Amino acid sequence: MLIGSGARFESVTRGVLDLRDLYFYCAIIGMFLTLNLFSLERLAWAGNPLSRRHAHWWLVVGLVLANFIAANFWLQSISSVRLDITRDQMYSLSEATDRYLGQLEEPLLIRGYFSAKTHPLLAPMVPAIRDLLEEYAQISGGNVRVEFVDPHENQALEEEAASKYDIRPVPFQMASRYESGVVNSYFHVVVAYGDQSETLSFRNLIDVKGGSNGELDVVLKDPEYAITSAIKKVLTSYRAGGNPFDTLTGDIQFKGYLSAADRLPSELASLRGDLEAVLGELEKESGGRFSVSIVDPDSNGGALAKKLTERYGLRPQLSGLSDQQRFWFSMLMERGGEAIQVPLPEDLGRESIKRSLVGSLKRLVPGFLKTIALVTPPAGARSDPYQYLGNALMENNRMTNTDLATGRVPEDVDLLMVVAPGNLNDKQVFAIDQFLMQGGTVFVATSNNMVQIGVDLQVQPHRSGLEEWLAYQGLSVEEGMVLDPVNTAFPVPVQRYIGTVPVQEIRRLPYPHFPDLRDEQLSQDSIITAGLKQLTMNWASAVTMKETDASSRETTVLLQSSENSWVADNIGIVPDYKRFPEAGFPINEPRGAQVLGVAVQGVFASFFKDKESPLIQSANENKSNGGEQASAQTNAVAENKGPMITSVIEHSPASARLVLIGSNAFASDMALTLTSEGMGTIYRCTGTGNAVLTG
Repeated sequence: MLIGSGARFESVTRGVLDLRDLYFYCAIIGMFLTLNLFSLERLAWAGNPLSRRHAHWWLVVGLVLANFIAANFWLQSISSVRLDITRDQMYSLSEATDRYLGQLEEPLLIRGYFSAKTHPLLAPMVPAIRDLLEEYAQISGGNVRVEFVDPHENQALEEEAASKYDIRPVPFQMASRYESGVVNSYFHVVVAYGDQSETLSFRNLIDVKGGSNGELDVVLKDPEYAITSAIKKVLTSYRAGGNPFDTLTGDIQFKGYLSAADRLPSELASLRGDLEAVLGELEKESGGRFSVSIVDPDSNGGALAKKLTERYGLRPQLSGLSDQQRFWFSMLMERGGEAIQVPLPEDLGRESIKRSLVGSLKRLVPGFLKTIALVTPPAGARSDPYQYLGNALMENNRMTNTDLATGRVPEDVDLLMVVAPGNLNDKQVFAIDQFLMQGGTVFVATSNNMVQIGVDLQVQPHRSGLEEWLAYQGLSVEEGMVLDPVNTAFPVPVQRYIGTVPVQEIRRLPYPHFPDLRDEQLSQDSIITAGLKQLTMNWASAVTMKETDASSRETTVLLQSSENSWVADNIGIVPDYKRFPEAGFPINEPRGAQVLGVAVQGVFASFFKDKESPLIQSANENKSNGGEQASAQTNAVAENKGPMITSVIEHSPASARLVLIGSNAFASDMALTLTSEGMGTIYRCTGTGNAVLTG
């Protein structure tokens, strides 16, 4: 490959100019010009005896040729000097792709399974995918091996594809003017790293849109996103079972603020011993990059306790209802100026505290799969499922569903995602509040209106239970809905007549309740939305923000409607195209861009500051009620669930982040289905940005 000219020309034919390829051809020209010049010089020597000058020529020519060849080999290590001159920059791989390829410690295999005989609409996609995969091999520095096989031509490969990767041919129906039939073909890409593998099918790689006259338009969806996501998943899954310190750059400090053992409840005194043992194991595994410091905040007159309250919002804790003796059992991990709180596990034991420590450690170490806790409305006739969202999140993250009923967020969670919350109680709000105070990321999609889709469209007033909490953090969602003349179409059944025969058909009509956001409407200053090309909002309301201290918080407008949008106070969601043929709804004044989503990062104050913890309040209520509730409480403690340890963290570290989207229908199954039908494609862009939010 280093000397042959055929492989050198492949990049040029794809529209990529590579310095190594250009130098190769320049070197060939230079070498032959040198040899031609030397040949002419030798003709001038004809008949003359050899001299020192002749030997000098031989030496210079040899050195020139050797340098041309040596430079060709030396340039092979430089893969970044490339110019993509294709129309859509289709071979310019992103920084994220380059970053994940740079983390490879072992060879990565990308194998394409493509049949020679496939559906006519899929056949033109294969060369583009092949060329893109070659780019992965080019920029990886030899860490990526790309293969292309046709399983129909090799029975052993076909058996391996079925047994190892669960790949089987897909039957595609073909019909033309002259013939019709079914062809079983392969259209898959496998990404394998170590003992981990991910398989991408044609559903992950292509997009099918409805064209005019009922014809289908097949295009590549975003193959780089799908392939890089698969690389990220196999890389992080492979590392998940390994040592988290392998990818650590810099040092991590554990800081434990614990009261003396004689002041701790018996369960926590035992847990402290387990904690110290696990910390000792982590120190040995770290190779000197993990340090431990445990101090008593009440020592030396309690000066440290005051600093902890002022800097981290930490306060002493209570062990239960009857014992009002306060004690300290707070844990922090710090890396490079970033500090997060290590949550106290609900089950007090060695394995539980180890999971909590390792989970917090992985939050600070890049390259591990992140864990997302998803809170959705309880299943019922009035709620819309979020199966599509859950499936999308699980592609690149670990995901767990929770209802926050215990007043706690699971200890291994990196991102808390609350979608369409309804009538949350104090314990659930407390769980969200304290997760944010621990330095976590909270994503909330909520509105004051709930759309229900049945026989017709209905909208009802809605209360999430987060209104006061959001207002305390300087955010609120307005009552009205935002309508935008730049929107995604809405599929509407229309009856027309062919002669005297009524025919039902679906037409895509303008629907201002589905603002279509593109370009500058999606913030390019935030990594959450910078990678999005388009986003459809469904039945959204405006988000308002109070001015905050810029030195402690940074607020970014993520999503906003067009300059011609307006807010409808008299909420109606059924279009009337007869009365309002332009948009289906009356157009209100004033008109202007409306904020639909924001991200706030920095120091937040707890809504429960200077208040009694709702966990204590709930336990008190159970105790006063007596009977079965009190008995259940007692049994829970007796079953080794430990005492109820609770306190209120009064403010967050600067790493805390709150994202608010003004829509209850955001990423619901019905909203995504309607958007897909309106766009004539499979709409999968939920706008969560999960790889970013949790990365």
